[in-house]
Parts: sequence; C-alpha cells; structure tokens
Amino acid sequence: MKQSNLIRFLILIALFLIGCFLSLMYGGSETISWHSLNSGNFIFREIRFPKTITAIVAGSTLSVAGLILQIIFRNPLAGPYVLGISSGASLMVALGILAGNSVFLVSDLFIGKTFLVLSAITGSLLVTFLILLVSKKVNSNIVLLLIGLMFSQICGAIQTSLEYFSDPTSLKSFVVWGMGSLANTTGSDLLIYVPVALGSMLALVFFMKPLNALLLGQAYAQGVGINFNTNRFYLILISSVLTGVTTAFCGPIAFVGIAVPILSRMIFSTSHQQVHFFSSMILGAIILLFSDTLCHSVVVGVSLPINMITTFIGAPLVIYLMFKNKHW
Repeated sequence: MKQSNLIRFLILIALFLIGCFLSLMYGGSETISWHSLNSGNFIFREIRFPKTITAIVAGSTLSVAGLILQIIFRNPLAGPYVLGISSGASLMVALGILAGNSVFLVSDLFIGKTFLVLSAITGSLLVTFLILLVSKKVNSNIVLLLIGLMFSQICGAIQTSLEYFSDPTSLKSFVVWGMGSLANTTGSDLLIYVPVALGSMLALVFFMKPLNALLLGQAYAQGVGINFNTNRFYLILISSVLTGVTTAFCGPIAFVGIAVPILSRMIFSTSHQQVHFFSSMILGAIILLFSDTLCHSVVVGVSLPINMITTFIGAPLVIYLMFKNKHW
C-alpha cells in the first residue's frame, strides 16, 4: 500500500475511534461520564453499546452494498436506496407489520424480528433480481436507474395502500420503523445481525478479483476468465442480504450506500477494490456514528430519526461529489 493511502487509512481509523467515543458518551438523552463507562452501567450495557455496534455494522453493510452495485452497474449513482432495493425490503416488512394479522395465523411469528429479517432480505432480493432481469434488455445505465426508481415508486404505492387500510397501532409501529433508528437493536438482536452481516462481507473476500474485473466491463471480465453471470449473481445476492438485514433492524437508511463509495474513490485514487472495500466500511461506520451523535445533539432532549440526519448529510454530499468528480 502506498504511504499516502496508509496515512489516509490512519486518519479514518482515528475518526472512527472518535465517532465510537462520541456515540457511546453523547449518543443519548444524557451524557455518560468517563468513570461510569463500564459493563456495570445499565445505559452503557443495554443501550449505548448495542447502538454503537449497530451504527458500525449498518454503516459498513450499506456502504459495501452500494460499492458492489456501483461496480456491477458501472454507475456511481447506483445504490440500494436509489435502485429501490431498500424500498423492496420496506414493502415486505410492511406486509409483515401492517397486513400480518390478516395473512398469518400465528401472530407471534410475524411480530418477531427473525421474520422481519427474512421479509426484508426477500424484498431486497426480489427488487434486485427484477433490476438484473431488466439490465439484460437495457444498455443505458441512466435508463436502468430510472427503471429502478420506478420500481421504488411501485413498492411505495403498494406500501401506501397497506398503510391506508391498516389499524392505527400497526401503522404507528411501521411509521416509526420507517424513520430509521439505531436504538431498537438489543444485545440478542446483535447475535443475529452481526454474524449475518460479517458472514456476507467475509464472503466478498473471495470476489475481489471478479470485482476488479467487473469494473472494466463484461467483455474484459470474460476475457480474463471471469464467469460474468455467476459472479454477478452472487455479488447481487450478497448486496441484497446486506441491505435487507440492515433495513430489517434499522429501517431504511438513505444515501449512505450511494455517497460512501463515491467518497472512497475520491479519497483513495486507486482501481483496487480491496482498498475501497475496507475504506467504504470505515467511512460508512464513521458517517453513522457521527450521525447518531447528531441525532441526540441538534435538539436537546429529543432523539431525531437517523434517516433525517443521513439525508441532510448525504444528499448535499452526493451532489457535491458528482460535480467534483464527473468521471467514473
């Protein structure tokens, strides 16, 4: 690794540690003193620590999922939120929460987070494979992105109809979930969330060579002996699992998946996807850790939805980065 890139990584690691500290100490309605920062402190053990771990994992998974999709579609505007993958996950969760009482016989099953995780992953997979199917017929990346947005709108329309006919209690639960939150994940939830997320990202280690090849296009990938269709299938499967599991536990979080990979390419001027893989993980975690702190700092005594903060940060950042770096 070049010395300049090593220095940049060290800076990111320092920012990551600062973000962890701020999230643990100030990521709530009250500040935890340094002396009480231990496993015996209930707030630290049951609230702050799980929330900080969730911010790290969610930021990493969404960023890596966005990186995969941007490479596959060879377009910096591709991402779980823009392509409608998050909307597909949200729709399936809406079916579980809003229509569950009338569809499933055992209410405990659909209320459980395990079912919501499976629903979110299923929804993200369905939308992703629809986009993949359309991509075989459409050559223009811009048209493909617009089609992804249309899928998102269709999912949104179905979701709205479910909200309209649902009972007030279920509707309130779903609306709160849709705003996004890092604080709803418990220690037991992390036993599901962390292994699934880490397992999916570790699987990407075996796809680093295909990722580098796919960045140069289908013809080049096939020319160097990469099975394009097989590798694309597994990469899309991994990105969908990453998006679905994070959406299930944290709700739909906007702009992290699209902004972070672009930011990584600007910070690290290299075509090696190993570098962008690790930098995207760290950058995504940093953004969500600082966003979590801002959620509890902007208005005293009020916890703002994480989606609000990431949108205010991510949308202007994407616009700026696209003007700053006009070439893929």
